[in-house]
Amino acid sequence: MKFWMKAAVATAALMLPAAANAQAPRADQQAFRGLYKEMVEIDSSQPNGSCTAVAQAMSARLKAAGFADADLNVVTHPDHPKEGNLVAVLHGTDAKAKPMLLLAHIDVVAAKREDWTRDPFALIEENGWFYGRGTSDDKAQAAIWTDSLIRMKQEGFKPKRDIKMALTCGEENGAYNGISHLIAEYRPLIDAGFALNEGAGGLLDANDKPVSLEVQSGEKVYQDFQLVSTNPGGHSSRPVKDNAIYHLSAALSNIGAYEFPIRFNDTTRGYFTRMAPLVDPKAGAAMKALVADPANADALAEVTKDPMWNSMLRTTCVATLVNAGHAPNALPQRATANVNCRILPGTQVEEVRKTLEQVAGDPKVSVAVNGPISPVGPAPVLTPEMMKPLEREAAKLWPNVPIVPIMQTGATDGKYLIAAGIPTYGVEGLFTSSDGDGIHGLNERVRVKSLYDARDFLYALVKDYAVSK
Repeated sequence: MKFWMKAAVATAALMLPAAANAQAPRADQQAFRGLYKEMVEIDSSQPNGSCTAVAQAMSARLKAAGFADADLNVVTHPDHPKEGNLVAVLHGTDAKAKPMLLLAHIDVVAAKREDWTRDPFALIEENGWFYGRGTSDDKAQAAIWTDSLIRMKQEGFKPKRDIKMALTCGEENGAYNGISHLIAEYRPLIDAGFALNEGAGGLLDANDKPVSLEVQSGEKVYQDFQLVSTNPGGHSSRPVKDNAIYHLSAALSNIGAYEFPIRFNDTTRGYFTRMAPLVDPKAGAAMKALVADPANADALAEVTKDPMWNSMLRTTCVATLVNAGHAPNALPQRATANVNCRILPGTQVEEVRKTLEQVAGDPKVSVAVNGPISPVGPAPVLTPEMMKPLEREAAKLWPNVPIVPIMQTGATDGKYLIAAGIPTYGVEGLFTSSDGDGIHGLNERVRVKSLYDARDFLYALVKDYAVSK
């Protein structure tokens, strides 16, 4: 699930939809297109599609390229036979070098044919765009990872470290999650020193010129909380002030008015520092001032006008569901609400629960975790070992384009790896539009040129990491 930081920058008028210049594909790009087409055209949405079919198809391609059966594992859960995962490995030459993991999810959001202009499960190339469900989220990266391993195998490339790939199911729905299953039951298959994942793309201006390239380091933690107020109730003709709905509504009003304090980390500090010159002068000046002095109220007010930038700076909580009462002529015996929080990395879920309880300010309103507790881990550090190869390979395709660190305000499967002690970075190199190019919506698409450029970039980057210390 991608929540692009680019949306915040659209206010600076940096991005507008622009037609891509069609060019005849190279022979290797044509081969990649066939793999990509096969992946996109297998429906892997829930409940009717099958991730297992995608995993098996990509395993067959890797085997045809020379991978041994022992290095290809299609992993399914007995209760979820259609939600399979593929784990593959290209072995390195140095047993002491920690492996790297290439992660992508192969499940997609459901798509109704009657709502789409084109068949969502047919790859259609039109006017410089690829259309189809998953063309961007996340089969673009899944196809690139698979294609990269095939190319390396066919070229006889010998990496220093093992290159592992996990194509997983369940990122888009909560019934089953492939990467958490692999961590819990098959950790040796996916264990690594670091991982590359979705979560960061590139920014284009109105003329399709790259403005900035993003690298994700860390993401906020998703967590729901349930507020409950109960009461003996009674006949509505004899109302009393002690009303469950009133207690709950007052608590929600208090939470709605509350703002968690802002807190920078290395990633968000780097983001606002590097974005300041790329946005309009007023916002840019406020970014610089806020980085220099987080207590600067005027700068904070200016920056947090944008919901995305505000969300990057603080934990946020918002009421999303309310249910109360049992009859129109009776006093309510129960009133409940769901409050959805996106928590800054490193902040514990219990700490946020206690804050909500305190802010609600009513002993007759309980606050409890709603659903499973999300894993919490620190934001990975963008070390020189991570940044130098990225800067080196990006400069070959996009010279002088600044690299901007970001923290996802949404969530990806990287949260499970980070909580398991595997630093995970969002690196795609896929330049897209500020409107999200239909991700999770109708007529999902990706620029043909952007996809082919991302393929070249990620292939070179993986090889660079594979031989670096």
